[in-house]
Amino acid sequence: MNDQSKDFLLDLLETPSPSSLEMEIQKKWIDYVKPYADEIQTDNAGNAIAILNKDADFHLLLAGHCDEVAFVVNRIDENGFIYIEKMGGINPKAAIGMKVDIIGESKKLPGVIGVNAQHHGGIKGDFDAEDLFIDCGAYSKEEVTAHIQVGDLVVYRRSSEILMDRYISGRGLDNRTGAFIVAEVLKQLKQKNIQIGLYAVSTVNEETNMGGAYFAAAGLEPNAAIACDVTFATDYPSVDKKHGDIRLDKGPVLAKGAPINRKLNQLLEKAAKELEISIQYELTPRHTGTDADRMRLTGKGVPVSLVSLPLRYMHSPVETASINDIQENIDLIVELVENMTGEESLKPLE
Repeated sequence: MNDQSKDFLLDLLETPSPSSLEMEIQKKWIDYVKPYADEIQTDNAGNAIAILNKDADFHLLLAGHCDEVAFVVNRIDENGFIYIEKMGGINPKAAIGMKVDIIGESKKLPGVIGVNAQHHGGIKGDFDAEDLFIDCGAYSKEEVTAHIQVGDLVVYRRSSEILMDRYISGRGLDNRTGAFIVAEVLKQLKQKNIQIGLYAVSTVNEETNMGGAYFAAAGLEPNAAIACDVTFATDYPSVDKKHGDIRLDKGPVLAKGAPINRKLNQLLEKAAKELEISIQYELTPRHTGTDADRMRLTGKGVPVSLVSLPLRYMHSPVETASINDIQENIDLIVELVENMTGEESLKPLE
């Protein structure tokens, strides 16, 4: 990964993009991909769409969602303490003692998630987001509501870090890495003479309702689609391996299950073999829990595959992934698209 690409990835990770408030990150994504696209579009959901080789007969949609899990302001008490709910599957147990930014209409209000001192009993028993509160240093409700209101979104104030020159750790790698991968695939394919059309889409709302993916696939009507997302790594202490053995630095993860088009997976496996890239697998027997599910069920039906990045500590402030895995995900999809002629049949019975 060159310095320009790495700087872009770090910029995406620094940009707050809670589900339903992705506008700032989408503008940055568009600015980055604009030189490599034949056309840029947006839609009513807020998706950012970069198109290459639009006049081709066969079109592949690559979707990486740019939204991150967050909290949302639920109420503000008379003393200025702010209470929250979850926006997506954020882990409230990782929030204790964290710094946050509340994104108001006109400014960001910094705060901390308060915690009872251990000397006074500490945190006891099970708890959820509704049991947490944010302290912004305000004296009163009026002081807080001068800047924010109920419904405003809250993200961790957390900068990304490079660990041992091989891993990247930070907030919201799920799934700004996916939006990054889609952008980098487009960037590389601009230099190739591809025979199919490409819709590279930074989608919205995946963490809450997957509506962005539906809008994208329904509006663009692709012949096939690939969701670029993250999946649970199981290579660290205390993690439950009953769902599989997924490791950092062991390559992209392909899904296998009822929603996945076997022929599209076979094309990905062929591309991996040609590149000598190791492939890992995860099971998605009924659904994938990603944009692939919504794209698949649009229009007349869209054949889908899911290419995922192994990720440690999902939905926490310290999500961690391998830089090499990110690059191999990019290389794999570039190789797939470059090899496609547009004559491929994805019908299982042909």
